[in-house]
Amino acid sequence: MIKFLKSYCDSTLVMFMLTYAQAGVDDEKTQKALKGIISLAKASFEFRKGRLGEPKEDIGHYAALMDFKEFYLAMTTDGVGTKILVAEAVGKYDTIGIDMIAMNVNDLICVGAEPVALVDYLAVKEPNDEVFAEIAKGLYEGAKQSGIAIVGGETAVLPELVNGFDLAGTAIGVVEKEKVITGRKIKPGDAVIGIESSGIHSNGLTLARKLLIPKYGLRYEYGGRELWEHLLEPTRIYVKPILELLESVEVRGLAHITGGGLLNLKRLTEYGFRLEMPPIGGIFKLIHENGVSLEEMFRVFNMGVGMVIIVPAEEKEGALDILNRYYSAFEIGKVIEKPEIQVKNYGLRLLD
Repeated sequence: MIKFLKSYCDSTLVMFMLTYAQAGVDDEKTQKALKGIISLAKASFEFRKGRLGEPKEDIGHYAALMDFKEFYLAMTTDGVGTKILVAEAVGKYDTIGIDMIAMNVNDLICVGAEPVALVDYLAVKEPNDEVFAEIAKGLYEGAKQSGIAIVGGETAVLPELVNGFDLAGTAIGVVEKEKVITGRKIKPGDAVIGIESSGIHSNGLTLARKLLIPKYGLRYEYGGRELWEHLLEPTRIYVKPILELLESVEVRGLAHITGGGLLNLKRLTEYGFRLEMPPIGGIFKLIHENGVSLEEMFRVFNMGVGMVIIVPAEEKEGALDILNRYYSAFEIGKVIEKPEIQVKNYGLRLLD
């Protein structure tokens, strides 16, 4: 229900297997530090008990759900993260608004909610008309792709607190009570479908930056594109294909593959997954070749699959027909009894 919040490395460290924690983002330490905040936040649920908007603590995972009689209001919040540092380094700001909206709306659809509206928060060291205008272009494009309205926001000028800027947002969506997706209907034998990502999206940028930029520089050409282009590729927005899918197919679970990689699947069910992931390519191949272990790769990055859908085995062909009208989608495995994530083609077993 409550989402966990989640210089340059020296050359000797890269000789070994670099991890996200060594790059500066220790999820385990973060989760431990947040326990107090989380417990107090959950305790606040009693303030709405029996009233309009009562939180439903037992059924939310990617987005919080609040009871509004005939429907649930879904709510989530997220930001762009250190992808902003890449944008600042190359002076390109017209896509990070897409990233911010994508990170929010892709979470909302995981509970079956249709994204409706968003408010943004832009914190800056100093205002800059040109940068603001470029950020606005991305926000508009993200809103267009996801079919939401940007209904308000806040711009804070914080010269003593912010060096550069930060961009985050909060989004809401709605879902009829009988259509909410919780993962509770998932069962062994269900088919697991992946939708292709557009690249690194907005997670794991701290690790990618600290590993690659000191060695290659942002202008390094790889796969016909410069490194900064790989890092700034906008996060794919999955709203339209998923909303169409929900109208035609029984969907038992949806997982937005963000920070935490395939471990995001554990939010949905106590069952496990036997998967065969796509070949490692693009930016992920470059990261892996420069000192990140396979297991760490699948724990941090989306590895080419940005959204996972779980459907009954007999529904998979219908689901694939719909999804492939939008983006490349493919069956990647099935649900199993054993509570672990197996990546068969790479010989991996991912446990919490």
